[in-house]
Amino acid sequence: MKQFLFPILTFLLAVIPLRADEGMWLVTDPAAAGARAVVSMDFIGTGSVISRDGLLITNHHVAYSDLAELNLLESGFCARTRDEELRIPGKKVQILQRMLDVTDEVDAVKDSLKREGIRFGGRKLSAIMEKRYQTPGLTVSFESMWAGSRDYIAFYKVYDDVRLVLAPPVSVAAFGGDEDNWEWPQQKADFTLYRIYENGEPLQSPWHLKVALQGTKFGAATTVIGYPGRTHRYSSSFEMGHEITVQWPVSTRLGARRMEILRRWMDADPEVRRLYADRFFSLSNAQEYYAGELACTRRDGVVARKEARERELAAWIADGSSRQAQWGTLLADLREGYAAIARAEALKVLYRETLIRGTYIAPTLLRMQNAREDPDAVYAAGLAQVDPRVEKELLAYALSEYFTGMAPEYVGERQKALCERFGSDWDAMAAALWDDPKAFADFLTEVRITAFPQTDTAPLRQAYTHAVYEMELSRGIHAYPDANSTLRLSTGKVCPLVPRDAVYCSWYTTPRGIFQKADPERHDFAVPEDFLAILKDYNGPVNFITDNDITGGNSGSPVLNEHGELVGLAFDGNKESLSSDWCFVPEVTRCVCVEIRYILFILRHYYQSTDLLSEIGA
Repeated sequence: MKQFLFPILTFLLAVIPLRADEGMWLVTDPAAAGARAVVSMDFIGTGSVISRDGLLITNHHVAYSDLAELNLLESGFCARTRDEELRIPGKKVQILQRMLDVTDEVDAVKDSLKREGIRFGGRKLSAIMEKRYQTPGLTVSFESMWAGSRDYIAFYKVYDDVRLVLAPPVSVAAFGGDEDNWEWPQQKADFTLYRIYENGEPLQSPWHLKVALQGTKFGAATTVIGYPGRTHRYSSSFEMGHEITVQWPVSTRLGARRMEILRRWMDADPEVRRLYADRFFSLSNAQEYYAGELACTRRDGVVARKEARERELAAWIADGSSRQAQWGTLLADLREGYAAIARAEALKVLYRETLIRGTYIAPTLLRMQNAREDPDAVYAAGLAQVDPRVEKELLAYALSEYFTGMAPEYVGERQKALCERFGSDWDAMAAALWDDPKAFADFLTEVRITAFPQTDTAPLRQAYTHAVYEMELSRGIHAYPDANSTLRLSTGKVCPLVPRDAVYCSWYTTPRGIFQKADPERHDFAVPEDFLAILKDYNGPVNFITDNDITGGNSGSPVLNEHGELVGLAFDGNKESLSSDWCFVPEVTRCVCVEIRYILFILRHYYQSTDLLSEIGA
C-alpha cells in the first residue's frame, strides 16, 4: 500500500517563496500532485482519506446536514465497530482521476455549430463534450476556465456508500457557534470521520495521507488541496459595484432579521432548535460571509483596484488593431449594461429574499403546484419539517418588506387584494395565508423573477474575463483560473495575524480560550462537563492559521506540511479576508484550521478510540 509521498509538492515548495501565494492552482494530474487521497464531498466541501481502509476525515460543518438529519448534532456519534457505522442515504464522494485539456476540440465544436447556425452556450458544449468522453465506471464533467479560454474534461470515480464513523457533539465541534464564525481566534474541533465503502466492504485505498503526529509550528510551510467553490477575481469593477450597491445590502439586511427571529425561537424551544438548526447554520454562515464581504470590499478598495486593472486593459486594447476590433467598446458596454439592470436586479433580490427565501414552508408550497404526487401529501411532509409559529412570524416580516419595497407594477392582483383587506396588519395577513395553503402558493407565484425586465450581462462578463486572460498571457504572466469546484492547490505558511493597528493575534489557540469562553447559559458556548474535565490534560494547539488562499468548498481540505503529512483541516477564513473572493489581499488573508494533535487528543481521551488511532498510525 502506498502512503502519500507527494513528489510534486516537494518541488513546488522548493521553488515558491514561503509567503501567501495568491492563487488556487489547478491540479490536472492528481497522481503526480499526490492528490489521489483528496476527495470532493459532493462539491460542497473537501475530505481526505487517512487510512488504507477508506477512513475519511472532513469538517464537522461539512457533515452538519447529515448529523442534523440523524438528530446527532447535540449528542455526537461514535461507532465502536464497523458494523455500527451509519450509512448515509444519498451521500457520495468523488475522487478525481485525471483531467484532459480539450480546448482545441471545443474550439472546433464551436466553429462547427456556428457554421450550422446552431446557437450554443455552456450547457450545450457540456452536453456534447461529456457525451464524447463517457467512460464506464467514471463520471465525466466539462470544466471551462477563464470564461472558455481553456476547457477541460474531468474524470471522477464516484463512491455512493459513505458511512458515518465519528462526530463530536456540536458544542465541541462548533464551539463559539455563530458568534465566533469567521473570527480569529477560534477554538473549534471541526472534524468528522466517515468511511468509504465499495461493494459492501471498506474501500482498500492505495492512496491515503499520513498523519503528522508532531503537528505544525510557527513558520512551517503548508499546502492546502481541495475543491474551492467560486471566486470572482476576473470580474470587472462594474460587476463588483453592482454587487456592493444593488444586491448585497438587500440580502444582508433581510437575512439579519431572519436570523434574529430564528435565534429567539431556537433559544426558547429545544424542538424549534432541532427543526431549524441546519437551516440556521446555513443562513448564519452565508449571512456573516456576505456582510463581511461587503465591509471588506469597501475597506480594501476592491472596486478601485479593479478600476486600475481596467485602465491597464484599456491601454492594452488600444495598442492593437485586432484587440480594438474585438474589445474596443467592452468597458463602455459593461458600464451601460450594469446601469440598465440595476433597478430590476434590486427588485429581484427583494422578491427572492422575501417571498421565496423568507420562509421555510415556501419551497413546499411551490412544489405543491408542480408535484406529480398528491399535493396534500407534499404539504403534509413539508409541514412536519417546520414550526407554524416560527413560519408565521417569518412570513409577516417577509410581507412587510415585500409590500413596502416592491414596485407597484410588479404587485399581482391577489397581492393587491390582500393589501386592501389587511392594510399593514402583516400578522393578520400572514395568518390568513397560512390557513389557506393553495392561496398561499398562488400568492407566491403571482410574481416571478422572469416577470422583471431582463438584460443578460453574461456575454459581457465572459468577454471581459477573456480579455484580461489574453492581456496577462501576452505579458508572460502565469495566471490561475477562478475557482469553480475543481481540484486546486495553494501554498503558504503558518503565521500570525495583524488585523489592524496595534492588534496582534497569535498563530494558534489553546484550551485556555475554551475555559475562558465556556458558559453553560449560552448554547454556543455550553461545553459538556466531561469534555472540560479531560481538556485540562491537553496543552497543545487547538486551532491555527496560515496564509493559504482558500474559499468556500475548501472546508475540510487537508493542510499538509512540507513532507505531505496531514497537520490539520481548513475550516474557516477570517472576517478581515472576506473580500478575497474578488481580490486577494495577502496582508490579512488567513486560513483557519483545526490542528491534528487536537483531533488525536479527542479520539484518544474523549472517545478512547484506540482502534481508529491504530488505523491511522497514531
